[in-house]
Formats: sequence, structure tokens, C-alpha cells
Amino acid sequence: MAPYESDDATGAARDEETRSGRRKAARYAVPVAVVGVAAATIGLVPALADSGDPDLPKVTAQQLINKIAKSDVQQLSGTVKISTDLGLPDLGGLESGLASGMAQGSGAGSGSAADPSSRLTELLSGTHTLRVAADGPDRQKLSLLEQGAEYSVIHDGKDVWGYDSKSDQVSHGTAPAAGKDRTEPPATPKDFAEQALKAVDDTTSVTVDGTAQVAGRDAYKLQIKPRQSGTTVGAINIAVDAKTGMPLKFTLTPKSGGAAVLDAGFTQVSFARPAASTFAFTPPKGAKVTEQQDGSLKDGAGKGAERPGLGKGLEGTDGAKGLEGKGAPKVIGKGWTSIATFDSGAKGGLPTGDKGGDLGGFLGSLGDKVSGKFGKGTVFSTRLVNVLMTDDGKVYAGAVTKDALVKAADAGK
Repeated sequence: MAPYESDDATGAARDEETRSGRRKAARYAVPVAVVGVAAATIGLVPALADSGDPDLPKVTAQQLINKIAKSDVQQLSGTVKISTDLGLPDLGGLESGLASGMAQGSGAGSGSAADPSSRLTELLSGTHTLRVAADGPDRQKLSLLEQGAEYSVIHDGKDVWGYDSKSDQVSHGTAPAAGKDRTEPPATPKDFAEQALKAVDDTTSVTVDGTAQVAGRDAYKLQIKPRQSGTTVGAINIAVDAKTGMPLKFTLTPKSGGAAVLDAGFTQVSFARPAASTFAFTPPKGAKVTEQQDGSLKDGAGKGAERPGLGKGLEGTDGAKGLEGKGAPKVIGKGWTSIATFDSGAKGGLPTGDKGGDLGGFLGSLGDKVSGKFGKGTVFSTRLVNVLMTDDGKVYAGAVTKDALVKAADAGK
């Protein structure tokens, strides 16, 4: 089926109903503070794999955006496949370890193998299969299936449990109060879609790109494209369930082409209410339980869990130390070319040689040396997110080109 000709979401259709719908979508968005700017930027797209073009009534892009915003699915269960390909070299799990260290360095992690804020950063690389279930705002379950093991996060009322079957460890905490943000990174097509819709403004083109069938359900395809040059984002495609308005699949492709950077979609989904037993959890006998109290996690014996550092040679880039008293990152620019910047406090740039140890030297070899009015620095590149760290400790990051980062650093002098 040919793509529909549809209204551009940045035109006159952006009336009060539109703004109301976007505000609702924004309220649902899942914060990604655990992995910082990179994860927030990643919350954008993968390639749609459909099994047919169902004949559905024509809709405009604006109508489809409103349909997503008004979607109110309370009960569901299903299987989600998520693949992330940032184009990083095979670091033998190092990237997951660094992401976990970032979470712990910001106070979000506990050091427990069952802590959701660190374990779910595994979704930042590779291909994973998730089982998800929900029964209203107070009951959700997400299980990360691994070879011969399973990791689950269960929210049941006021309790939030994390359980790692491989290590037999349990994390237990209290659910955030109403209106408070969760700290886990996004994991479902709905999570990613709501992040992407926040970017819909006059820097964005939005169209309806035909129809598809995803997980056995008829869906419309919404395509989001940046109007600006200088961004590394090519397009975002969202498959929207024709009946419920819930996103079923999310695909983000880079401007450089090739495979999707992010592809998350249901392979099976049901909107029937899951059994109550789905959300029941009791720690297995003998499992090590880590309790979370007032933001600090303690083990079953009541001893404080010491927060691990980032490893030899990276002490100067520890988020807790480098950002202490320096405030939140500032945002430069607008829309898809916006850049987050902050002072890491790591004077001298990335630790290398004897100061940085083997890890510092290895990371330094992955970056490209650059210079400008700002001085000198190193750019670390992926297929989507680029990060410039200057020798005086400033950090610039965004889904933008290397040249855009250098210009931002020059303008900051």
C-alpha cells in the first residue's frame, strides 16, 4: 500500500487539542537518568518488520499523534524483542559495565546484581527478548530472558522487586509516589514512542507512511524525520495499533544508513488482563536480599552497601565527583541538533597512559583527536550519539555530527 498523503504535524493542525495530547504523552515519558544523555538520545527509533499491508481507513499524521496520546491500555501481556546497534566495537561487556558504573556513580545503583537501575542498562547493546505484563498503574512486570537464566522487575502496589536467578540475588524497594519519575531506561515501544513524540515541533516532519501488521495486529506507520541538518538521526518509524492507539513497534535509523540503531517491537501481544499471580513475588529461600531505604541500599544484615567506583584511571570522571555542585547539564541549540554540555571536573581530559591505566589508554585509542578555538579534545563516536571531551574537562554530547560538537565547544569559549 502506498504511503498516505497526510498533514504535516507542524502545520496549522497544531491546535489546542494537539498541545493537550502532547502534554499527556510527555507526562507518560519514562526518564532515562540512569544512563544520562546518551540513553535519552537513544530513546528514538528501529526498522519496521511487517507481515502485510492491511486496508485501514485513512488518517492524518495529526490524528495518529492524538490517537497515541489518548491511548489508555491498562492491561496487556506479551513478548518484546529489542535490538540496539550503536556501531561500537566489541568491548567484551565493557560498555554495559560502564553504564552500570554511571548509574552507581549517580547514586542510582546499589552494586546488587538484582538492582534494576544497573541491570536494565544491558538493553543498550545487543539483542534481547523481554516478557512484559501490566494490570493498571500499580502492577507491572518485565523479565529479561537470558540463556539459562532470567532477570525480572516486578512492581506490585508499593513494592518493587528485582530478581536475578543466576546470582540468586533480590533487590527490594518502594515504588515512587504518584507523579514521581521512574529511573529505569525505556524498554517497550510505547516508552520509546513517547520520548520521540516530545521532539515533534517545527524542526520535525511527521507523516503517515502506510500500514503494517505487527504481532498479528493491524497498525498504521507513523514516520518522524528531522528537518535540520547536522543531526545523526535519519528517521523514526512507529507502528501504531489501529484499534488501541498503542505503539507496537519502534525503529530508529541513522542518517548514515544501514541497519537500525534501535529496533523494539512486540512479537506477541494480548490485551487481556494478566493473572494476579503474574505479579506475586516472594524471595526464594536463601537468596540475598538488598533493601533500599531513603535512596541508599542496605543488605539483609543492615550494613550499608558501598558504592563502587568507576575503576582505575577513571576516578576523575566519576559522575558523583565530577558533577558535584556543578548543576544539571546545559542544553545548547534546538530540536534535533541540541547538545547537552557540562563540566566533568576532569582537568586534563580523558586519563591516559600511567594515569589512566590500561582502560584509560584503551578508551583514548577509540576516540578522534580534535582541536579548535576551545583548545584540544577527543570525540567518541557511535552511529547515533557523539561525545566531545575537551582537555579542560568540558563534555558536549548529542545526536549530532562531530563538526557540530566542535562548533558548540568553540562557541562556548
